[in-house]
Amino acid sequence: MTKDTTNKKSQPGIIITAGASGIGRCMAETFLSEGYAVHICDIDQSNIDDFLVSNPQATASFSDVSQPQQVALLFEEYCSNYPQLNVLINNAGIAGPTALVEDTAVDDWDNTISVNLNGMFYVTRMAVPLLKKAGGGSIINMSSTAGLLGVHMRSSYAASKWGVIGLTKTWAMELGPHKIRVNALCPGCVSGDRIENVITAHAKERNIEAERIREVYLRQSSLRQFVDSQNVADMASYLCSDKGEIISGQAIAVDGHTEGLLNWLD
Repeated sequence: MTKDTTNKKSQPGIIITAGASGIGRCMAETFLSEGYAVHICDIDQSNIDDFLVSNPQATASFSDVSQPQQVALLFEEYCSNYPQLNVLINNAGIAGPTALVEDTAVDDWDNTISVNLNGMFYVTRMAVPLLKKAGGGSIINMSSTAGLLGVHMRSSYAASKWGVIGLTKTWAMELGPHKIRVNALCPGCVSGDRIENVITAHAKERNIEAERIREVYLRQSSLRQFVDSQNVADMASYLCSDKGEIISGQAIAVDGHTEGLLNWLD
């Protein structure tokens, strides 16, 4: 989706994947408020349309990051709008199945890895030359506390989020000499539809009330509360600012201190 952005050529440019709703939208609106030229992508056209109505100064692409050809088109559209890329936020990800390992379908496993891990690779490999051309910048990869601790009945999700941290540390090594910082954010349970869907799936699997599952999730945090999307956006903003100029290769939890992702119901 192309717009006239001639008045934005001096602005720092940012791409945010899955930026039309949830954490991604919150980050997009936060960076817009800080003067960035923001381009998002998403797989839900209705969410894209709603985002652009509220944020007409932004641009957007319909793109499934698990498909390399669509990622290539995303970057074609970005480069047709903006002269430079300074920040990439790899936010796209799915929750994956809630099931014991022996009950996890192969297709569900493959789909989770394809979106959460392969998609991050496809996007980053195309962003890096642009970040180098700009003389440096910042990459934020969305991981999870599941990538630090593991999580019961979420094999594919945990595996993908551990993988994100491995990519983050590796890319920080490769890109540091080019003044590109790479960090991973590890939110705990974030308020919104995704965690509610996970809670519902857990309750169905165990045949117990959803509220009991919700209480278990809340008690995993020392602060006994879910994370707000703005908490995550604020940390991303800090890491991409001059205040975060020396921070790279880190997996930073934004979670109210997760004491453990335990199976407390057994």
